[in-house]
Amino acid sequence: MTVLTAIAEGREGDHALTAGIAEARLLGTDLVLVNLRLSALDRSGVPEDLRTTVVERSGPGDRDPVDAVLDEIEARPDVDRLVIGLRRRSPVGKALLGSVSQRLLLESPVPVVAVKPPV
Repeated sequence: MTVLTAIAEGREGDHALTAGIAEARLLGTDLVLVNLRLSALDRSGVPEDLRTTVVERSGPGDRDPVDAVLDEIEARPDVDRLVIGLRRRSPVGKALLGSVSQRLLLESPVPVVAVKPPV
């Protein structure tokens, strides 16, 4: 059993990291972090006693972030939960613009825990 957390830019990614750590702790399982940011992931907030794997992308041209996350889920059959952060968007923004989070919610083969940062 493993919790996979997609870490995007900004507060959403920070909140997803916190929620992913809490979810892995709750389930007593390993944590895989897929870094979707342009910079290296700061692991200072990840407890050292939690068995964690970090998957880094080589940059924005690496590949589609959704494909990176879905490929990681496919490569790890023990993943049974995906944690993502959501950005607050208006109804019009949701209708007109696709998003990584929305695609992951729709395409993930495992249950998704979607968290929003506090206001």
